[in-house]
Amino acid sequence: MLDRIDELRTAGEADVASATTTEELEALRVRLLGRKAELPNLLRGVSDLPPQERGAVGKAANQARQALQALIDERIATLADAELDARLVADRVDVTLPGRPEPVGGLHLITRVRREIEDVFLGLGFDVVEGPETETVHYNFDALNHASNHPARDRADTFYLAPSTRLPAVERPGDPDAEDGGSARLLRTHTSPMQIRTMERQDPPVAVIVPGRVYRPDSDATHTPQFHQVEGLWVDVDITLADLKGVLLSFARAIFGDEREIRLRPHFFPFTEPSVEVDVSCFACGGSGIRADQPGHPRCGLCKGTGWIEILGSGLVDPNVLRAVNETRGDDAYDPERVQGFAFGMGIERIAMLRHGVPDLRLLYENDLRVLEQWA
Repeated sequence: MLDRIDELRTAGEADVASATTTEELEALRVRLLGRKAELPNLLRGVSDLPPQERGAVGKAANQARQALQALIDERIATLADAELDARLVADRVDVTLPGRPEPVGGLHLITRVRREIEDVFLGLGFDVVEGPETETVHYNFDALNHASNHPARDRADTFYLAPSTRLPAVERPGDPDAEDGGSARLLRTHTSPMQIRTMERQDPPVAVIVPGRVYRPDSDATHTPQFHQVEGLWVDVDITLADLKGVLLSFARAIFGDEREIRLRPHFFPFTEPSVEVDVSCFACGGSGIRADQPGHPRCGLCKGTGWIEILGSGLVDPNVLRAVNETRGDDAYDPERVQGFAFGMGIERIAMLRHGVPDLRLLYENDLRVLEQWA
C-alpha cells in the first residue's frame, strides 16, 4: 500500500511539473485529488486496514495529498501570472489614441445612389453644382423655353409660393411679377434652372451635373411630392447626339453593369431640340425580355418583356435657351451658331428602384428601419 502511495505521488508531481496552462492543472486536480481519484479513496479506506497498518498508510496518503495540493496551487499561481502578463501584452490599449466608437446608422439608399451617380459623372469630367430649391418662374420655365400655356405651369402641377420677405432672394433683375405684384416664386419642379444660372456666370465650355430635391404635387407608388433629380449639361463646340450617347452609355454601364446597351427614342422637351428618351437594356433578363434563369422562362417583369427600361430624358440644348442666356449676359458667348450642347435629366429614386428592386417609391420615405436596413 505504501509503495502504491509513493507511485501516485511521484507520478502526480511529474504531471504537475509538465503542465503548461492553468486549465491543465485544474484537470489534474480533479484527476489526482477529486472524489473519484485513487489517492483520496485510499484515505477513505484506511479504516478497513489492519490496526497495525492504519497509522503509517494514513500518514503517507495524507502527506501525499497535501504535497500534491500544495504543488498544484504553487504551479497555478506561477502559470496564472504568466498568462495574465501575456493577456496584458495582447490586449494592450494605447490610451493616448482618440476613441473609435462603433459606427451608428448608415447612408439612406437615395443618398448612396446619388453619390454613386455623382462619382460616375465626376469621372467623366463633369462638375457638381447645386442651387436654390425656391425658384422663380423665369428660371424654372421661361428661360428653359416653356411656352406660356405649358401644362407644367398650371397650379395643379407646381407648388407656387405666396410672396414672403423671409424667402431667400433667388430672383434676378427682370424677373416677371406675379399677379399680386410680388416676384413669382415656386418650389422648383426640376434642377434645370441651375443650368441657366451656370451658363449666365460661366463662359463655355460648361460640363455640370445638378443633383437636388425637386417638388411636384404627385403621390402614388412611383411618384412623391418631393423627390430627387440629377440634371446634366455639356456645352462646347461641335457637340452632337453622338457625344450625348457616349456619355450616357458610360453612365449606364457604370451603374447597371458592363454589358448594358442604350437606345434613343424621339420625344419632346421644351428645352431640347431634338429630344430623346433614353432606355437601357434590361439587366434582369439581359435584354431578351425572357427570364431564362427562372422555371418556365416567364416574361421579364422588370422590362415588361421588351428588353429595355426607360431611365431618363435628354436632347440637344434648344437654340432658344442659348439665345436667352446671351440676352441676360449681354454678349454672344452662347451663340447657337458657334456652340452646341446637350442636357439630360433623371430621377434618383427611379435609378434606386431599378437597381435594388424597390417595388414602391413611398417605402423610401416611410422611415421603416426594417425596410431601409435591407439596403444599408
